[in-house]
Amino acid sequence: VCLMIQIITGLFLAMHYTSDTLTAFSSVTHICRDVNYGWLIRYLHANGASMFFICLFLHVGRGMYYGSYTFLETWNIGIILLFAVMATAFMGYVLPWGQMSFWGATVITNLLSAIPYIGTTLVEWIWGGFSVDKATLTRFFAFHFILPFIIAALAIVHLLFLHETGSNNPTGLNSDADKIPFHPYYTIKDLLG
Repeated sequence: VCLMIQIITGLFLAMHYTSDTLTAFSSVTHICRDVNYGWLIRYLHANGASMFFICLFLHVGRGMYYGSYTFLETWNIGIILLFAVMATAFMGYVLPWGQMSFWGATVITNLLSAIPYIGTTLVEWIWGGFSVDKATLTRFFAFHFILPFIIAALAIVHLLFLHETGSNNPTGLNSDADKIPFHPYYTIKDLLG
């Protein structure tokens, strides 16, 4: 549900956002002041990201508590999802292009320069030049737009693996006797929420 809210509000925000260093900040201001209920959509999107992370961390904590890491395929896809969501949120943080956004992008991307041999080249490749600039903002906007759809696809794969292996329970006992087929029962349950 959180992911769908983020995608829907993000699509509406993308209709009015410009990923140019000269106009990005003013386009966000335009969304908040001039677009009907733009302020609501923006704050739903920004605060929805925090709610998404709360749900994500609770989900990971539950998985660790119940020992779900024993189902390696499901767990590994979940970890990939976690890092993809973190990357998407970071790139979204940069998009308003205020001082915090600029310096956040500069500092966090510069951390990659600590990687031996390829770090500096990798940072310059991400930046699209020798500093955080227009190319960086355009790339971050493109990835921030594309990654949620990849995350949605990975979430479906995560669910498929989960329904293949079954989820853990607090007792740690095998509950095969109570299993019902994935389709149509869980398909409908997952679609409806």
